[in-house]
This record gives sequence, C-alpha cells and structure tokens, in this order.
Amino acid sequence: MSSTTTTATAPPSPPLLTARRRWTVLAVCALSLFLVGLDTTIVNVGLPAIGRGLHVGTRDLEWIVDAYTVVLASLLITAGALADRFGRRRVFQGGLLLFGLASLACALAPSAGALVAARALQGVGASMLSPVALAIVVNAMPDPRERARAIGVWASVFGLSMAAGPVTGGALVAAFGWRSVFWVNVPVVVAAVVLSALFVPESRAPRARRLDLPGQLLLTTAVSATVAVLIEGPRLGWTSLWALAGYAVAAAATAGFVRAERRRDEPLMDLALFRRPAFTTAALGAVAVFVALTVSLLLTTFQLQHDRGWTPLAAGLASLPMAVGATVCAPLSGVLVSRDGPRRPLLLAAWFTAAGGTLLLTRTYLPDGSTADVPVLLAASLLLGTGFGFANAPITNTAVGGLPADRAGVAGAITSTARQLGSALGIAVAGGLVAGAGAGAAAGAADLTTASRPGWLVVTACGLSLLLVARASRQR
Repeated sequence: MSSTTTTATAPPSPPLLTARRRWTVLAVCALSLFLVGLDTTIVNVGLPAIGRGLHVGTRDLEWIVDAYTVVLASLLITAGALADRFGRRRVFQGGLLLFGLASLACALAPSAGALVAARALQGVGASMLSPVALAIVVNAMPDPRERARAIGVWASVFGLSMAAGPVTGGALVAAFGWRSVFWVNVPVVVAAVVLSALFVPESRAPRARRLDLPGQLLLTTAVSATVAVLIEGPRLGWTSLWALAGYAVAAAATAGFVRAERRRDEPLMDLALFRRPAFTTAALGAVAVFVALTVSLLLTTFQLQHDRGWTPLAAGLASLPMAVGATVCAPLSGVLVSRDGPRRPLLLAAWFTAAGGTLLLTRTYLPDGSTADVPVLLAASLLLGTGFGFANAPITNTAVGGLPADRAGVAGAITSTARQLGSALGIAVAGGLVAGAGAGAAAGAADLTTASRPGWLVVTACGLSLLLVARASRQR
C-alpha cells in the first residue's frame, strides 16, 4: 500500500526528447531571451526621437527606459516561482502574450505617461520569459555537458541582444520612426507563441516554493525608490524634502526586506547565499557590468545625436563594434570557463571594460568639433563589447559554482536580477548627467562633453571592480 502511494505521488520524470527537439526548445527559448535583452537597449538610440515626438524632457525619457528594467528586475524571482507552481510553458506563453500586448500599447501610446505605463507592463511580461525559459532549457537537457553548451549559447544570445539593441533601434527609427521599435516585437512574439506550443514540453518543479508576497512588495519598493531618487534627485535637489523621503523609503524597504526574508522558511531571495564571498562579488559584478554598458550606450547616444547631429541610424551603427565584440567573445568566454574556470575571462572582462572607459574619458578632452574622436569612440565601443562578452558566462559560473542544484536556480535568478538592477541604475546615473547638462536643443557640445566625464570614470571603475570577482572566483 505504501509503495503504491509513493508511486502515485512521485513527480513525473522530464520527458526524453530527441537531440533535434532539445535544441529546438533552446532556439525557441533563446528567441524570447533575445526579445528581453533587445528591449533593454533598443529604445536608447530612439530616445531623442521619442522626446521630440511626445514633447518630453530627459527625465521623462529615463522613466521610459527604467519603467521596463525596474519592473523586470523586481519580478524575475517571483516569475520563476510561479512557473514552478503552475507550469513553465504556461507561464512562458503568458509572458509572451503579455509582452506582445504591451508592445502594441507602447507603439500606440499617445503620451509619455501612457508609454511609461506600457513599458512597465512590458517588464512584467519580460520577467515571465527570462528565468522561465532558462528553467525550460535546463529541464529539457538532463545531460550536464549538453546543458553546459546550451547555457553557453544562452549567454551568447543575451550578450548579442543587449549589444545589438542600439544598431537595430537606429535602423528602425531611421526607416519607420520611433514607434517601430515596439511594433517589431509583435511578429516575433506571435512566432514564439506558436513554436512554444508545438515544441516546448510542459514541466513543473518537483516541489513548488510558496510565493513570498511581502518580500516581493518590499523588494519592488526598495528598487523603485532607489532608482526614483537617482532620476529625480538632480531636479528636486539631493537634500530636498522629497529626496530625503525617498532615501528613507528605500532604506526602510531594504531593512524590512532583509528582516522579512530571514524569518521565512521559503524566502523570495535566499540571503544565506550572500555569505559566500564568491556569490556576493558575482552579484555585484553583474550590477557593475550592466551599469557600464548602459552608461556608455546612453551617454554616447545623446552625445552623437545632440552634439554631432547624427541620425539615429548613424548613432546605432557607432555601437556596432560593441555588438561584434560581444558576439565573438561570449562563446569564447564559455569555452574558457568550461576549460580553465572563470578567473581568466573575468580578468579579460575587467581590463577590456576598464580600457574602454579610459579611452572614452580621453575623448572628452579633444577639441570641440574634432573628428579625431570618432575612431576613439569606435575603438572604445569594441573594447567595451569585448569586455561585456567575456563577463557574462564567468559571472554566472562564479555565482552558481559549487552549489547544489536546488540552490543554483535561485542563485541564477538573483544574478539575473542584479543585471537588470545594474541596467536601471546605469540609466539613472547617465540620465542624471545628461539632464544636468541641459540636454536638448539648448545643450552645447561642451556641456554634454563635460557632463559625460564622471560617466566614463564610472565605466572604468565598473571594469576594475571585476578584478575583485576574479579574485573571489578562486575562493568559492
């Protein structure tokens, strides 16, 4: 009787798929990841056109970008828990549909407020794609070696999507206007929904975790308040009553989140992971990499279009070396990690990123109107893309290395959250610098150039911080 009961309640084994079917599943899931990464950066190059079309200033433009990344960063872990409970394919398809509908709302938005709200809804849909799709891939590929190769492809697609965003966005804005950067998502979403229905098997966790709604609310409040203060601080004043209230809300929400998570048996975020120096530095490294990426993309976009009068397409093409560097080096980084461990690619990522930031800093000291800074910009873009390509795989490996399988998934979700938080912080920092220079029709090249210098110092510092991650990777 006992044996019969055990058999009846045992979770079903993952379906055995053919090699072609497994890699088809990876391709479908990678398509969704490409959408998530692309929409993190594709809008950047279109921001000046959006500002002109909707008659808004720099800080409203920051919210158009950060509404997406803040919501995405806040909901990634909860989305993974929902998928474990209700079925990964079901949640994945729901995320695709929501992302597609939100993209339609973005494309039709009549005002900046409507666009910000639609971008936040896009973030909700995107949060249901990235961690859920990765869980689907892991479940479909039980062989560790094949799974490692698949995750290498996964990291490459994500790096490519982030770096390719400005190029794609520039081409679309130049040809069809800024609304096309949202219209383009719709056919891709339709294709992904159909393909997932045909090829992706349903799966669930053997034991689904309970949802942590208080933790989710406190995490969202802490992230949103922090980003809000960074975006609105230059306008309100860093010591104004509203800014002080923002600091208090962010601090209280963070303290409340830590306290609530320590008391729960199944917390939203496993804070015990942060006792491992390798994990903590990897999470901070993920933030640093994406701060560097978004600061460089946003500052370069505004400088080229406002200072030089470049078209969105030309400004997007200026980031093409970054896309090439990321595309070439991401799979190479995966090979190095699997063969020698994460330290070497982390060192390469640190020095290439720091070199790119330093080169951009020297560009700000060239005479106004000099054309000599264009080769410098292209070289810096290549260096940053190379550093970005080398960074993702070893950071993930450092975060999850040595952990049991039931904790590796949570660790991966936390590092994914850290990446999106880095994007949100980078946009807020760069936007604050640009807004401080009065970016717009009245802004001069010298103003934007001077305002950008702290940004390039931030990029350089972010690159050098990866040296700490490399050091910690040997102590896991």
